Amino acid sequence: RRVHPCECHITMHMGYKRIKMNSIVFALNLLASIVWSAPPRCEPGDAILGRCRIPVEEKPQCTNIVLGYCDDMPYSKTLFPNLLDNKNREELEMGTEYLLLSVIHTLLNGECTPDIRMLGCSIIAPRCENGKIMKPCRSTCESVRKNCIHAFEGIKMAWPYFLDCDRFFVGEEEGCYDPLENLREKQEVALASISPEEPSTIIQFTYHSHLQMENVLKKTAARCSDISRTYSIGRSFEGKDLLVIEFSDNPGQHELLEPEVKYIANMHGNEVLGRQLLIYLAQYLCSEYQLGNERIQTLINNTRIHLFPSMNPDGYELAAAEVEDTNEQEQDEGHRYNGWTSGRANAQNIDLNRNFPDLTSIVYSRRRNKGYRTDHVPIPDSYWFSKYVVAPETYAVMKWVRSIPFVMSASLHGGELVVSYPYDFSRHPEEEKMFSPSPDEQVFKLLSRIYADAHPTMSDNSTDRCGASFASKGGIINGAMWYSFSGGMSDFNYLHTNCFEITVELGCDKFPSEDELYLGWQQNKEPLLSYLEAVHRGIKGIVKDETGKGIKGARISVRGVRHDIFSAEDGDYWRLLTSGTHIITASAPGYTKVMKKINLPPRLQKAGRVDFILKREILEPGINDHFPAQDTYDRFDPFNQFERYTQRETGEPGEEEVQEKPWWWSYFALSGNAAPTWLLRNY
Repeated sequence: RRVHPCECHITMHMGYKRIKMNSIVFALNLLASIVWSAPPRCEPGDAILGRCRIPVEEKPQCTNIVLGYCDDMPYSKTLFPNLLDNKNREELEMGTEYLLLSVIHTLLNGECTPDIRMLGCSIIAPRCENGKIMKPCRSTCESVRKNCIHAFEGIKMAWPYFLDCDRFFVGEEEGCYDPLENLREKQEVALASISPEEPSTIIQFTYHSHLQMENVLKKTAARCSDISRTYSIGRSFEGKDLLVIEFSDNPGQHELLEPEVKYIANMHGNEVLGRQLLIYLAQYLCSEYQLGNERIQTLINNTRIHLFPSMNPDGYELAAAEVEDTNEQEQDEGHRYNGWTSGRANAQNIDLNRNFPDLTSIVYSRRRNKGYRTDHVPIPDSYWFSKYVVAPETYAVMKWVRSIPFVMSASLHGGELVVSYPYDFSRHPEEEKMFSPSPDEQVFKLLSRIYADAHPTMSDNSTDRCGASFASKGGIINGAMWYSFSGGMSDFNYLHTNCFEITVELGCDKFPSEDELYLGWQQNKEPLLSYLEAVHRGIKGIVKDETGKGIKGARISVRGVRHDIFSAEDGDYWRLLTSGTHIITASAPGYTKVMKKINLPPRLQKAGRVDFILKREILEPGINDHFPAQDTYDRFDPFNQFERYTQRETGEPGEEEVQEKPWWWSYFALSGNAAPTWLLRNY
C-alpha cells in the first residue's frame, strides 16, 4: 500500500530519536567504563592493601635564572613558585618587587648597590638545589639593612617588605647561604690590591648636595653604629632636615662627667668650607676609631661630640646653584665671583648670626647693678612678642643648646683667616670697633689660641697672606674689636647657657673650588682635633647632697670671674679655666655653700676633679637672689608662637606630609600594578 507522507515523516523522526538515544547510551557506557577503569579513590590504608594507587605528582624542578637583573647571583638555578608565591617568571617580571630592583641603583644614587639588588634577588629568584628552595641568611640581611636603611630614609621610602630579615631569611643553623658571597670576594680582592702606603682613611674631597650630605652622615653613623648616630634638631624654612651626627662610646645619652662639645658650620649658606670639613671629620673619626687610632679612640671614649655641618641648607643650595651657573661661564675662576651675599641668609632672607636674642645689651645695661649676672640670662619677652621674625633654624639651635649641657663650641665661617671670641657686640653701641671682653677673656683667648696655633698659617706673622691684618695678634681677636654686631650665636651661647663658643674664620675664599678642599682639610684637621681635646681643660666634678644624690642646677662660681655655670641633670659640671690658683664655690637653693681652693698646673691636659657635698639648711630671705628665676629662664617661646617649627621633629607625619607622595611614587603607581603602599614610609 502507499505510505502516507506524514507516516514517513513520523517513522524517520522516531528513527532519529532512536539513533540519538543510542548515542547517549553509548557515551554514558563509555564514561562509565572510563570511571570504572580509573583507579579507585584511596581511603586511608587502601594503598597499602593494593586496592588503589596514589597518583604520582610531578616534583617541582630547578630551572635556570633568566632574569636580567639577577644574572650575577652566586648560583644559577631557581624555583617557582618563589618565596613571594609568584607562579612563574612572567608573573614575577610584572611585579613591583622586580621593578624596584631594576631601578634601585638610580633611586639611591648608587648607594648600597648591588647589595640591595642581590639581596632582593635571593627572595624573588631564590636558590634551588635538589628541587628545593634554600633561604638566604638572616645575618646577611641584617648587615645590609643596618648599612643601607639611611639611603631609603633619604628618599622617604620604607624598607621593602620582601627584605624583612625575620620573615624571609633564616639562621645559619637552618642551612642558609650568603647571597652576597661573590660580591664580598670581589671586595676583598679590591682591598688587597690597595697599597699599604696609601692613607688608611680614604675621603673623597668633593662638594655634597644636601641629600648627599645626609646620605654620607647616615652611612657613616651606620658604619660606626657602636659609637655614632644621627639625629635632627629641626627643619629649615624650606623643610630640609637640620642633621647632626654624634660620636660617643654611648651615643644618644649624656654620661656622667663626660663633657659635651659641638661644631656648627654653614651658618651663612655661602661660607662652605666648614660644612665640608665637618663631613670629612665625621668620616675620619669613624674610620680612625675602627682602625685603632689611640688618639681618636681616647677622644671619643671620653667626650660626646656633636657635628652640625649645615645650619643653613637652604642658603647653601642657593649659593651652590649660583656657583655652578657661574662656573659654566667663567670656568676656572667662577667660584671666586660668588658675590659674598648670595646664599648668606636663609630662605627668609634672615642673617642667622644676627637673629639670636641680644642678651649682650641686657648685660651691659645691668653692669652697674650690684651682683649683676653674665650667665643664664633669660630671653626677654620682647624677643618673642615684637615684630621680630625668629627663623626656624635659629629656633632649632636655641632649643638644642638648652637641652644638652654643652661645655664648648666653635662656629665655622669663611671670609677671613682668624679666630674671634665674645663679646661680639661692643659695650658702646656707637663704637663699631672696641675691645669688649667678657669675664672669661683669658679662657676665650686660650681656646682661640689652641685652634689658631695648630693651624699652619693662621697665627703666622707673615703680612703677605690671607688674614694678614691679624698677624700681629697671633690670628685671634675679640669679636667686637674686629667689628660689632648684636644677636650673634656666640654671645647667646655664653650668656644663656654653660657653653663657651668661638668663631673660626677658615679662609678668605668663602666658596673655594673642589681642588682646594683637600688643602683645607690638611690645614684644619689638627686644629679641629686639638680644639675638641681642649674641652678637657679646667675642672670637673659632681655636686651631691649628704645622701649622695646629685644636685641639678647647682651654681659653680670662680672668685674674680663674674660668670657662673650650673650643674647638669645628675649634678655633674665642667668649668673651663686657665692654669693657676682659683677659689671655687658650689651653692644651690636650700643648701649651704662649700668653698674650695684649687691649683691647676700650666701643662695640665686633663680636667682636675673637684667634687662638692652640700648640706641642707633653712632658707633665709634673699639668699637665692643670685640664682636665675626659673619661671623667667624657662619662658622659651611663650604661648608657643613658634612651636610650628617643631611639629615635624618628633617623626610624626604632618597632614601635608601624609597627603603629598614622594617624587618616585608616580613611577610605581602608574606601572599597571596595584599601588604599592608598602613603599611609603609613613603609610
